[in-house]
Amino acid sequence: MNILSFLLKKPEDVRAYTPDTAFESAGMMLKAEIDRVFGHSIAIREVDCGSDNAAEIELANLSAPHYDVERFGITFVASPRHADILVVTGVVTHGMKEALIKTYEATPEPKFVIAVGDDACTGGMYAKTYAVVGPVDSVIPVDLKIPGNPPTPAAILEGLLTLMNSAKKR
Repeated sequence: MNILSFLLKKPEDVRAYTPDTAFESAGMMLKAEIDRVFGHSIAIREVDCGSDNAAEIELANLSAPHYDVERFGITFVASPRHADILVVTGVVTHGMKEALIKTYEATPEPKFVIAVGDDACTGGMYAKTYAVVGPVDSVIPVDLKIPGNPPTPAAILEGLLTLMNSAKKR
C-alpha cells in the first residue's frame, strides 16, 4: 500500500463523540443556576499554590473541546480582578502564601473560593511538612472543597453546581 492510498483510506474504526449524559445534564443545570445567581457567565481564576499539577490538568480538560464548559457559561480568566470564583489547587507553600492572599484580596466581592484536590482541601501527604503552611482554608476562607486526587472534570462541574445552589441561598 502506498502512502497516498493510506492517507485517502476511510477509517474503519471512527466513533462519533458521544458526550457523557450525566456531565451534560449537570452542565445544563449549572448553566441555569449561573444565570439565576449571577445573571451572566462566571469567570474563574485558578491559583496553583504548590500542587503536583494533577488538578490543573483536570481543570484544563474542562476547557478542552471534549468538555467545553464555556458553553455552560464558565470561563477561565488571567486576572483575579475579573474573577467571580477563585479555584485553588495544591497545598499552600510558604512561598505562595502571600501571593494567594493578594490574589484573594484582588478578587472583587462577591467572591467564592473553591479548594480543588486533596492537597488543597486537607494538605494531603504534605500536610505536616516543613515547606507548607497547610490547606487553603488555613490561609483564606473556603466556600467549597472538592476532594479527589485529582477530582474528575465531572466532580468539578458538580462542585460548581453545589456552589451555585448554596450561593442563591445567601
